[in-house]
Amino acid sequence: MSVPDAGFDDAVLYRVKFAQRLPAGLTELTGPVQGIVELPLHVVWSGLRAFDLDQPRQRMGLYRTVLAEGTREDLCRFLNADLLFSLWPVLRTLVGRSVREVWEDAFPQLREAKAAA
Repeated sequence: MSVPDAGFDDAVLYRVKFAQRLPAGLTELTGPVQGIVELPLHVVWSGLRAFDLDQPRQRMGLYRTVLAEGTREDLCRFLNADLLFSLWPVLRTLVGRSVREVWEDAFPQLREAKAAA
């Protein structure tokens, strides 16, 4: 009796999980571009919950967290398409492989942003 490759199964499950959360288009990402954003407990349950979008590290932290833990509604509420596009060349190196691949497969313009950086 062989044991299935757990790594492969996990990767597939993660891709499905992130793909189900995707907005229909980047134009649905209408979140703020400045100021303080406080994430709900279902997105970030420990540590920093309020992020200052005017601070580059905190802005990157918010985007990384929401991409990894947010629901579709959270993605649309807290992320901004223009900011995501500008952050993507670095952000893509900070998120997990499944998140990166799902987003770049769904929105090829993000892959192009990476190439232009």
